Amino acid sequence: MYIGCTVCSTSAKKMKPYSSDFGEEIVKIYAQGDTSIRKLATRFEVSKGFVQKILKHKQTTGHVQPRKQGGSPKTV
Repeated sequence: MYIGCTVCSTSAKKMKPYSSDFGEEIVKIYAQGDTSIRKLATRFEVSKGFVQKILKHKQTTGHVQPRKQGGSPKTV
C-alpha cells in the first residue's frame, strides 16, 4: 500500500526568477567570444539550456528581464 511521500508536497513552490544582473553577466561574458555556452553553464552552475534560453531571450527581446510567471489565477 502506498501511503505517500512525506518529503514531496502536493502544492508546488514557485521558483523565483533569476535577477536581470545575472542574465546580463551571462550575455556580457558570452559576447566577449572567448567562452562556450557549456563553459558558461559550468561557471555559473546552471544548465546549458538555461544559458541558451537567456541568450535567445536577449536576441529576440533586446533585454534579459525575466518573463512574467504564468499560472492560473487563484480562486476565492
